[in-house]
Amino acid sequence: MRPHRLRLTAFGSFAGTVEIDLDALSGNGLFLLHGDTGAGKSTLLDAMGFALYGRVPGVRNDAKRLRSDYAAPDAHTEVQLEATLGGRRMRITRSPEYDRPKKSGTGTTTQKGRVLLEEQVGGVWTTLSTAFREAGDEIAELVGMSADQFFQVVLLPQGEFAKFLRADSGDRAKLLEKLFGTGLYRSAEEWLGGRRIATSRAVEAA
Repeated sequence: MRPHRLRLTAFGSFAGTVEIDLDALSGNGLFLLHGDTGAGKSTLLDAMGFALYGRVPGVRNDAKRLRSDYAAPDAHTEVQLEATLGGRRMRITRSPEYDRPKKSGTGTTTQKGRVLLEEQVGGVWTTLSTAFREAGDEIAELVGMSADQFFQVVLLPQGEFAKFLRADSGDRAKLLEKLFGTGLYRSAEEWLGGRRIATSRAVEAA
């Protein structure tokens, strides 16, 4: 996965629209995301995770308050991520469900969540899906990880690293094998083990 551009509006700690050109930042290699406490560092990472999986890591997802408390009433909460996934240039636009003031009268109404998955083909953006499950399955397949796996090894929430280290060794092995593509070596090990047993039996029979 290679993110190219991230845009968020009325999301988390950002009341307005913020757009980040990740290609420009990574042009010279690695870059550091830093700032004072509450400046919005975690919000940017949350926005990337939300765009991909429709949720954010850690306890912040349980709060169900992704919309900025400081956003204008008519501001539409939305996150858009443009990234190369599985060798394909994709654009994902998501909006969470939230309460907004009614356009007429008093009180609030529920703004339903939305998703739009697009792919750039020949320089033109083509809609692939607007259905949550369909888009989610396509993205998970392209990224090669589930949301839980992605948040464990890519966007690990603060304080969760120790939890990952204490996880069952079998679960860690499966995740790391998938992440680093070591399945080939495991298959080779199993094949060699089988050949050793078969050869031993042949020697005993002889």
